Amino acid sequence: MFNNTYSKTITAALLVVLISAQSCKKSFLEVPVQGQTTSSTFFTTEADATAAVNSIYGGLRSFGQVAFSPLALESIPSDDAEKGSTVGDATFMNLYDTYTVTATEGQLDGFWSALYIQINLSNQVLDNVPKITMDATLKSRYLAEAKFVRAYCYFRLVRAFGGVVLRLHVPTSSDQYNVQRSTAAQVYTAIEQDLTDAAAILPATYSGSDIGRATKGAALSLHAKVAMYQKKWTDVFAYTNQVMALGYSLFPNFEQEFRIANENSSESVFEIQCASISSIADASNSQFSQVQGARQTGGGWGFNVPTSDLSNAFEAGDPRRDATILYRGETTPEGDLVLTSNPNPMYNQKSYVPFTVPFISNEGEAQNIRVIRYADVLLMNAEAANELGNTAQALASLEVVRARARAGNPAILPKVTTTDQTALRTAIWNERRYELAMESDRYFDVIRQGRGTAVFGPKGWKANKNEVWPIPQDEIDLSQGLLTQNPGY
Repeated sequence: MFNNTYSKTITAALLVVLISAQSCKKSFLEVPVQGQTTSSTFFTTEADATAAVNSIYGGLRSFGQVAFSPLALESIPSDDAEKGSTVGDATFMNLYDTYTVTATEGQLDGFWSALYIQINLSNQVLDNVPKITMDATLKSRYLAEAKFVRAYCYFRLVRAFGGVVLRLHVPTSSDQYNVQRSTAAQVYTAIEQDLTDAAAILPATYSGSDIGRATKGAALSLHAKVAMYQKKWTDVFAYTNQVMALGYSLFPNFEQEFRIANENSSESVFEIQCASISSIADASNSQFSQVQGARQTGGGWGFNVPTSDLSNAFEAGDPRRDATILYRGETTPEGDLVLTSNPNPMYNQKSYVPFTVPFISNEGEAQNIRVIRYADVLLMNAEAANELGNTAQALASLEVVRARARAGNPAILPKVTTTDQTALRTAIWNERRYELAMESDRYFDVIRQGRGTAVFGPKGWKANKNEVWPIPQDEIDLSQGLLTQNPGY
């Protein structure tokens, strides 16, 4: 989507600014569509800056950000999930589960393009909003929000592809369109700089219609995760400690944490805001839940379903299993029966929306997508503490997560008490699987832990190749060969 087609991306992104500026959920502005506007005439007022920043959030729930492409690259390849749906439906998704995908498969380009569109929207804000005469404090915050989103998108790109094209400005001359890949280290450096800048400016909380925007806690938490992928354990520990001092807490009921009524709860660090907006049908565009819903009337398409390996992995009595996995024949706490005639034995309950919830365009369109939860922060803190030899802190942070899951039942999920670093490391890794299952972290967690061959090898995963996905062939062709392919593809 960049290189020779970058100018088209700019035009498309400007349209997204105008179309989706109004659509960033019930919590942000709902501005009527204004039509086509060029960047030179658009970025002139504070209202333009607001619309442009809101557009960044609106784009985060696009199909390429939350549906087929990300599920193919970020979830289905793990041992927690598989394609689902019916046997003959979207069989190309199986190529990711067996690591046999080639550079021409379309989901690669869909994922790459969707993330670069968001990066371009962020860059437009960062390049143009500084020139607008407006409230200085709000301007600084808007720039910090744009840097957070850009960092989030680049993080997803770098862990999926390794080194990628690093663009921190909108190109202004022809020689800036087609550029070669930066190294993964260079991309991580840029991400960390954006997050450092963002955390210094963003508020800890918002009120009213601003709830759901990126916060200081979101920037620090994402920075911790970025540092974790680089094994910068001192940084992970420091950033998570800062987040733990900001007042977050685990939502008492794990299953209910993922329902619409409990969006932006005390556990929410960052969520993609979604909504049904009757007056603006195009804003009701999230297909995250629809794509994964039980394949029945009022449900969804049935993709990205849990595996029996995941179901069997939970400790005996762990209520997170039944809160994560929607079993065929089960009646949900909200009273929905998952039909025994459904083609899949299990579905992702974290994406589940009660069948009776009304929608405008897509089933489940109103449910927010949890990106970073406080439980993840606690487990990153535990992992970093253990790697740094601080066993007491590691056990304490781990126990907070297990205690919520235990829900007052002392007969299940006993406290982890080992002081052996290796054994505790394994316990923390296991806890990440139980707690964060079906949230698109498992695949990359296993790889960063150096366990790709051990865990995914039986499915065909190969070291020195499958740590990353192939660069989309369309992008290589558009660059006239300037972009290079990852090894093994």
